Amino acid sequence: MSVDLSARKKSELDSQLDLLVLRYEKVRNRSLEICKPLAIEDYLIQPMDDASPPKWHLAHTSWFFETFLLKPYVKVYKPFDDAYEFLFNSYYNGVGAQFPRSKRGNLSRPTVEEIKSYRDYVDQHMLDLFSSEVLEDQNALFRIVLGLHHEQQHQELMLTDIKYNFGNNPLYPVYKQAAAPSSSIGAVELNFHAVSGGNFEIGHNSPTVSSFVFDNESPRHTVYLGDFKIANRLVTNGEFLEFVRAGGYEDSNLWLADAWSLFSSIDGYNKPLYWQNKDGDWYEYTLSGLRPLDLNQPVVHVSGYEADAFARWSGARLPTEAEWEVAAGGTEDQANFYESGLLHPAASVGGQSQFYGDAWEWTSSSYGPYPGFEAFPGQLGEYNGKFMANQLALRGGSCVTSQDHIRRSYRNFFYPKDRWQFSGIRLAKN
Repeated sequence: MSVDLSARKKSELDSQLDLLVLRYEKVRNRSLEICKPLAIEDYLIQPMDDASPPKWHLAHTSWFFETFLLKPYVKVYKPFDDAYEFLFNSYYNGVGAQFPRSKRGNLSRPTVEEIKSYRDYVDQHMLDLFSSEVLEDQNALFRIVLGLHHEQQHQELMLTDIKYNFGNNPLYPVYKQAAAPSSSIGAVELNFHAVSGGNFEIGHNSPTVSSFVFDNESPRHTVYLGDFKIANRLVTNGEFLEFVRAGGYEDSNLWLADAWSLFSSIDGYNKPLYWQNKDGDWYEYTLSGLRPLDLNQPVVHVSGYEADAFARWSGARLPTEAEWEVAAGGTEDQANFYESGLLHPAASVGGQSQFYGDAWEWTSSSYGPYPGFEAFPGQLGEYNGKFMANQLALRGGSCVTSQDHIRRSYRNFFYPKDRWQFSGIRLAKN
């Protein structure tokens, strides 16, 4: 019996197209889903220079598809508005100049409705692109997958930026009501698992369409680790409260010099970002509003400096990136992601290690290139490589990370002073 290879190839491409369209629509719709609880006034607020208004995130993620796919791959493509190339370019100098990041909240125009029309315009042209011969172009396919993971990163940023806006509003607005994990459920007892040292492989092979990773996760390489111990779960609010009550924020011996000089003069820098003490009772602002501090939940919104000081006070340290990746294993033991709807870390119960989900985990490792690192080609080479200085690596994802976005080799990175992200602490020991 003869086999029609052209028909088989067409069938495979049709199947690939269907899956791609479904994933594209799912990711793009989630950005709008995140914005549903917002009032129109909330779309423009920029609470600090490092955060961006939700309206800008919606526009920039569309700009990414327009810039890196529609313009180079659709010969007759007409941009929605030529000015958007400047307004919504984040940091790609190879593309052109950018509107200042610190002034994104000044852009009352274009309106929210105009931005949504822009998204619709880009989406329609992207879906038209999917139905063309571009599906046989591996470079174009990779850019599509990269664009979707890029949007998932911005979805997490939208939630952290919204929380910073609402959490600094004296009304403590509720973004979205979500079930609070029961305070009666105690976290599992903190202990340390021993890991024997040796040579280990970490990182990932070069990214492909079917096995996507960011360029900073490659190449896979060998590292040597000594024997170490790593905690079975994240540090809890109750444990961090002991540090606060013991005067940890006032003891200069616990803090790195950069941290002490930066924060010792800041009024109110004596607790995690969203904690409040009202008449001796502790509360925490969440995306569901102000709640009594749950001592069993993981501490979150602490800086790398705070994580390091707490670890030193505890007689421990932060794990290195390599130690974390070796100890974490696969992604089977997943905790609490965006899909749970909690939008806040939950207590570790039933032996759950929390390596994946709940809170990004600070490591002691500087964010830098792996041996043999190669950035994405062309303009996309600015995606990660240009930030490999003065930052720390974080691992594992958080309660606002999409579950299908995280993996063992994923490397997040922030400056050690940053704490508006959902960042927490896992301890390690020699």
